[in-house]
Amino acid sequence: MTRRLLLAALLFGASGCVFVTGNPFGGEQPLDEKTIEGRGRARVLLVELRGVITDEPSRRAFGLVEEESTLGRISAELDRASDDDRVKAVVLHVDSPGGGVTASDEIYGELKRFKAERKIAVIAALGDVAASGGYYVACGADAIVAHPTTVTGSIGVILTSLNVEGLLGKIGVKNATYKAGAHKDILSPFRGATPEEQKIVQGILDALHARFVQVVRESRPRLDTRRLSELTDGRIFTADQALAAGLVDQVGSLRDALDLARKTAGLPPDARVVSYLRPSESRETIHAAGGAPAQVNVLPVDLGVLGATGPRFQYLWAPGLVE
Repeated sequence: MTRRLLLAALLFGASGCVFVTGNPFGGEQPLDEKTIEGRGRARVLLVELRGVITDEPSRRAFGLVEEESTLGRISAELDRASDDDRVKAVVLHVDSPGGGVTASDEIYGELKRFKAERKIAVIAALGDVAASGGYYVACGADAIVAHPTTVTGSIGVILTSLNVEGLLGKIGVKNATYKAGAHKDILSPFRGATPEEQKIVQGILDALHARFVQVVRESRPRLDTRRLSELTDGRIFTADQALAAGLVDQVGSLRDALDLARKTAGLPPDARVVSYLRPSESRETIHAAGGAPAQVNVLPVDLGVLGATGPRFQYLWAPGLVE
C-alpha cells in the first residue's frame, strides 16, 4: 500500500498536479484574525517571517503541496491591516537567513509603504537567525529588537553556481551550446567563466551590495559609520555586538518587542495581540510558529527554492551551501 501511495505521489508530481495549502479550487483561503492574548478593541498585529525569503510559491512533498511565497503572505497581511483601524502597531517576527534579492527588497518596500499609509509603528523582533535578507527586511521597521541569542548581520550578496566542465570531460560529455552574443551563456555550469565575465558578475554583486548598505545607512540612525566597511563585509554578529554597532536598537525577547509596540502606540500593557491565519492554520501563543503543519527538511534551507530557476543573486546566509 505504501509503495502504491508513493508511486501515485510521484506520478501526480511529474504531471504537474499539486495540492495547495490554500484553496485547492483557486486562490488563497481568506485570512482570519486570531486573538493570541490580551483584550480590548485596539490591536497589535504579530506577523511572522520565517525561512528563506521568496517571491514565488514553493512546492514540497514531491510537488503535491504548494506554499505561498513570503512576499505574497506578508503583503496579504499588511493589506488586511491597512483596512483595519483597530490595528495600532505591528510586530514583525523575523527568523530567516534571508533569500532572494528582489523578494527581500519588495518586502522592505511593503513595510515602508504600510508605515507611510497607516502612520503606525512597526517593530522588528529578531529570532534565532535574522541574517542578510532577513536583516534587510527588518530595516523597514521603526525599531529592531534582537533576542539575546540572535545571530544577525551578513550584510552582503552571494551568487552560488556550479562548474561541472571537468566532470563532464571525465565521462566523455561535451558542451554543445550554441549562442548569439559573446556572454549569452554567462554563468553556464558547463564551462568556466572568463575574466571578463567574472568582472561583469562582480559588478552586479557590488551594485546590489551597495543598495543593501544604503538601506542600512538610511534606516539605522545609531549606526557606527566609522565601522561601516567592517559591519557590511558579510560577517555575522551576536545581539550584543549588533547593539553596540547600532544595527539594532534593543536586546530583548519577542514579548519585549510587543511591549515596545504597545508603548509606542500608547496602548495599555494588556492590549490585544492578534495574528492573521488561513483556515488550515493555527496558533495558540506568541511563541508558536503558526501556519500549516511543518514539513520535514533535513537541510537548513529549501534547495528547491534556491535552485529551481538556476543561479540567482541572493541576500542569503547559507554557509552549508556555499563553503
